[in-house]
Amino acid sequence: MAKGGYMGGIFGSSPVSPLQKHMSKVYACASELIPLFNAVINEEWDEVAKRQQLISGMEQEADVLKKELRLNMPNGLFMPVSRQDLLEVLLMQDRIANQAKDIAGTIVGRHMTLPEIIHEDYIRFVARCVAACKQARKAINELDELVETGFSGQEIQIVTDMITKLDDIESQTDNLQSAIRAKIFKIENELPPIEVMFLYKIIEGTGEIADKSQGVGSRLQLMLAR
Repeated sequence: MAKGGYMGGIFGSSPVSPLQKHMSKVYACASELIPLFNAVINEEWDEVAKRQQLISGMEQEADVLKKELRLNMPNGLFMPVSRQDLLEVLLMQDRIANQAKDIAGTIVGRHMTLPEIIHEDYIRFVARCVAACKQARKAINELDELVETGFSGQEIQIVTDMITKLDDIESQTDNLQSAIRAKIFKIENELPPIEVMFLYKIIEGTGEIADKSQGVGSRLQLMLAR
């Protein structure tokens, strides 16, 4: 969490700590996709509904944190990080929670099942997408250290390495997504066309969790480059 000193005193209240708090809530929200998909595979519909409600509630909580942060973001000239950069990171984080809510809502709304042929792959895929979100949170949690060191020295390398790892995880999710799509393609003719359409939508939406998490890392990288 953000410490005193550079961001405190004449620099006003730190927007870094609320940004980290928001990202933690976003990660908690995305994490619920793992038990949700496990419940879908086991066709435990009460559990699916429960997880969907949890995701929806956390997305709303993240929304409240986002609005508070936007309203209370300092305008000071002495901010070591530009207001625009912080708002861009916040927007990227917000999209992850929205995506998790959309996935869960579609599954419950359509009472969706997953073909058995992709069960094992899908849990691995979801877990890696959530791992990307966790890695993004880890990088955001270094932001106060970056601010304290004035975006210089060893801390830059630490965060750069974290972002590189995030890119690697996102790349793994792309490969897993391709493998799942290939398996669906083989059995497309055996499934109702509307079901196939929504399956692809859910697969793409799940991959977006990793893509948007990588987006958080990319925004952070831009801040490092300035």
